[in-house]
Amino acid sequence: VQDSALKARQRNKDILNKLKKNASQTGTTLQERDELLLEAKSLKGTLDNISSKETELDNEIQHLAADLPNLTTKGTPIGKEPRLLGYINHRPSVSPLADHVSIGNDLDLIDFAGASTVSGWGWYFLKNEGALLEQALVQYAISVATRHGFSVLTPPSIVYSHIASACGFQPRDQGGEQQSYTIAQKDGEFGKPEMTLAGTAEIPFAGIKANTTMNESDLPLQVVGPSRCYRAEAGARGLETKGLYRVHEFTKVEMFAWTTKWDSDAAFDSMLTVQKEILQSLGLYCRILEMPSTDLGASAVRKIDMEAFFPSRRAKDDGFGEVTSASICTDYQTRRLNTRLKLTSPGQAKTEFPFTVNGTALAVPRVLAAILENRWNEEGEYVEVPEVLQHWMHGIKTIKKKT
Repeated sequence: VQDSALKARQRNKDILNKLKKNASQTGTTLQERDELLLEAKSLKGTLDNISSKETELDNEIQHLAADLPNLTTKGTPIGKEPRLLGYINHRPSVSPLADHVSIGNDLDLIDFAGASTVSGWGWYFLKNEGALLEQALVQYAISVATRHGFSVLTPPSIVYSHIASACGFQPRDQGGEQQSYTIAQKDGEFGKPEMTLAGTAEIPFAGIKANTTMNESDLPLQVVGPSRCYRAEAGARGLETKGLYRVHEFTKVEMFAWTTKWDSDAAFDSMLTVQKEILQSLGLYCRILEMPSTDLGASAVRKIDMEAFFPSRRAKDDGFGEVTSASICTDYQTRRLNTRLKLTSPGQAKTEFPFTVNGTALAVPRVLAAILENRWNEEGEYVEVPEVLQHWMHGIKTIKKKT
């Protein structure tokens, strides 16, 4: 296509030059002029077809390029098995048998039936102390992150689809399963940029600096904020998706940072410190995993997950389930978003792309579920509220049945 385009455009240029030259000279026959015009007309159709084909091929190249994942670090396990890095807190000697769904129903904290009527399967209402517990978790997570130097930023929930794609989030996974919710366009809006519900605040956080140039003196820039997150793939019903474990909509407190290429590890460690402090203070037994190459998203070169122990999930993965994640994305996102960094250090190039790092400070539904299951007192039929949350729970120390 390129060879044909080059030859056709050169021939078209030659014809135009010849027509201009002949127009300024006498002696050019009418027949010669007509032949040149006829050839130029034919070339126009050829060039239109070539241009259309070039656009089609360029779009295909862009789609293929978007599917290319980032590289991985040397320390990332190759394959499917994660590497155990350590534990947080001690495994409970006696674990309650009740799951968070039955506990939530008994204490009037969660309403799945009402939500299924309103929105379908995969949604839920949080009620009474359950709703207070959600807000307490959000406030506590933000307070810990800000103490570690993060600035608070609340993002929009609806983003342009091309911003999500630039961050490594595709509408469908490799198996063709829908991953995100796309906003339907109204009549007359076709041609306008498509919009989608953000699956994580990582997307609008990264996008806020699209097409801008940051100053090295402003880095690392670390933000934290709460948002509603939307995931289309709640999965088939079963142990893996029961109750609050996998839902379509949830509240999450997200951390995000822009750094220089030599400071990304420090920002990553800072996020891990926040995550460990939150989970430890909540009294949850967790394991820390270096995730393998097959579990990394498109943008990540390294990813560490922290999984909490859920007594109700003991039949799967020894009861552990992911509650936080942190990733280093190098310049994968900033290149695609055209976020640049102006360097001032001696001997450095004038501009380059900053690195991005992201991490979950707290995903409310899973942590809330873990608290209900692990702090459930079967004999007294109440849930003990973690001490660090009681300040935001109006002093409530236990959640009991309603009389």
